Amino acid sequence: MADITPEFLSFAVSKLREFESRIVVCSGKLTEEQIWARGSANENSFGNLVLHLSGNIRQWIVATLGGQPDARDRDAEFAAEGGKSIAELLAHLHRAVEESVAVIESRTAEQLLAVYHVQVYDVTGVEAVFHVVEHFAMHTGQMIFLTKMLTGTDLAFYAALKKQQ
Repeated sequence: MADITPEFLSFAVSKLREFESRIVVCSGKLTEEQIWARGSANENSFGNLVLHLSGNIRQWIVATLGGQPDARDRDAEFAAEGGKSIAELLAHLHRAVEESVAVIESRTAEQLLAVYHVQVYDVTGVEAVFHVVEHFAMHTGQMIFLTKMLTGTDLAFYAALKKQQ
């Protein structure tokens, strides 16, 4: 059987970077006030989601797979109501993505099949990478929806697929 490890890891990295770039596009459409806006106490702002994605990817990939210390404060990610600018949030996210990419790209098939403990779960390296990409995709979709709702703009991520008129 062929080793699909390089293809799996390459695709995971490309998706994380694609989602990060979409978050950057969305953030460029929002004001500092909109970044932290919540419709109610039970909703997350764009800023909360950026902090949450940064914390999640660091915990699951950098700390768990990469063996670095886990200093995540998940509750603080959701409790934040400001304090960081759009630029600071994006820099924080970019560092988390790039640290994670370095870990992901260095994984071997054996490391991906090994079992790790993260939060309250025992997962393989494959499951950890898959979880992070899926989780990143889900919250990126929320951020895209939030941006469209707040701005009323078409973000044109799929403009090439529209039929020519």
